[in-house]
Amino acid sequence: MARYRDANCKLCRREGEKLFLKGSRCMGPKCALERRQYPPGQHGQNMRRKVSAYGLQLREKQKVRRTYGVLERQFRNYFKKADAKTGITGANLIQFLERRLDNMVYRLGFAPSRKSARQLVRHRHIQVDEQIVDIPSYLIRPGQIIRVRDKSKKLDMIHEAMKMGRGEDYGWLRLNKAALEGELLEIPARADIPMTANEQLIVELYSK
Repeated sequence: MARYRDANCKLCRREGEKLFLKGSRCMGPKCALERRQYPPGQHGQNMRRKVSAYGLQLREKQKVRRTYGVLERQFRNYFKKADAKTGITGANLIQFLERRLDNMVYRLGFAPSRKSARQLVRHRHIQVDEQIVDIPSYLIRPGQIIRVRDKSKKLDMIHEAMKMGRGEDYGWLRLNKAALEGELLEIPARADIPMTANEQLIVELYSK
């Protein structure tokens, strides 16, 4: 399966904002964006050219895609599903990405980053409604229970992530810390999803 293997901090520097791809490192002084607030590469410090309308649309698309850790073909397929669904296409797109199992594991606080959450899912540490699911792109439906397997509850990664207390920050999720399980109560409204992207630019980009 194809996946991004290069340095994650380059992505944050290229987009000019924190995408929280490295967990607790993004919160501390070792964050690459804090130390080098310019794009990566030998010409990064000298990039002052004006950004075109297409460039703005592309940067928004790349920011959202990299935040959720999906590749281009998969992201385009999400857009097609969002466009075919009733409602605002941009909001539908973000909601589809938000319902991914790896993102739900991250939001509940079981992993310090989405990349770590993807690893937990792929290594069969996560159950959905008592069944092991090892597909990171599995879409969670309201009412489904996400829990850490009993054999995996002692993993250091999970306990370190739980100390960050992220799972209690979202009104559409119910978290049981003692049992290491959570539930998607409802599909969140776009305004409630903490994503600083202008998804309308992505719609304009793919609608050309």
